[in-house]
Amino acid sequence: MTGRELREHPAPPLDHRTIDPKILYFGTPVVLLSTLNEDGTSNLAPVSSAWALGRLLVLGLGATGQTARNLAARPELVVNLPSADLWWRVERLAPLTGRYPVPEGKPPGCRFAADKFAAAGLTGQGSELVAPQRVAECPLQLEARASRLRSDGSGAFVVVEADVLRVHADRDLVVPGTQHIDPARWHPLIYSFRHYFGLGPQLGHSHRSETTPRPALHPTGSDAADR
Repeated sequence: MTGRELREHPAPPLDHRTIDPKILYFGTPVVLLSTLNEDGTSNLAPVSSAWALGRLLVLGLGATGQTARNLAARPELVVNLPSADLWWRVERLAPLTGRYPVPEGKPPGCRFAADKFAAAGLTGQGSELVAPQRVAECPLQLEARASRLRSDGSGAFVVVEADVLRVHADRDLVVPGTQHIDPARWHPLIYSFRHYFGLGPQLGHSHRSETTPRPALHPTGSDAADR
């Protein structure tokens, strides 16, 4: 559509209601965060608050968990991104903690597990630049180092900024002859209001896309950071 056609055929207004939801997980990728325990083993935790700005990652963690404790003492980490078909393995990690005894404030039913890789049926894989292990089953793995940790206003969460040092991608996801991920082959696990989803069919592409364009339903697009 042209700009004129869009103005002549605007989208219909929606019927909005004022609500007060308990959580705001409105659709974010799930990551499995590997950090280093004091004894040299790797802890593994599912995280639903993660986003990237260039090669800077911002993560939100529970303040009482083993992951936050590990990063405060040992800032190396791996951000493993599972594909949608791994959702049930991610869910097996959800009620587990690497801290013993289980810290106060953890949800009811939370229990200690010394080897979370085994508990979820996942395989540890050696990293190249950091000490924590990667998750071999995850198609994307980001080795990183935390550069800043700070508490949120409530004290319930820790906000982590981490610099990506190295990216590992499953060969089938990489556009041949390039450094690009093929978005048509990448199927991330999405966490939306405490339910797991995959991606639906492609609707279009940003004008900044460097991979092969496909037919778009919308005439323009841009990165959110540019708006």
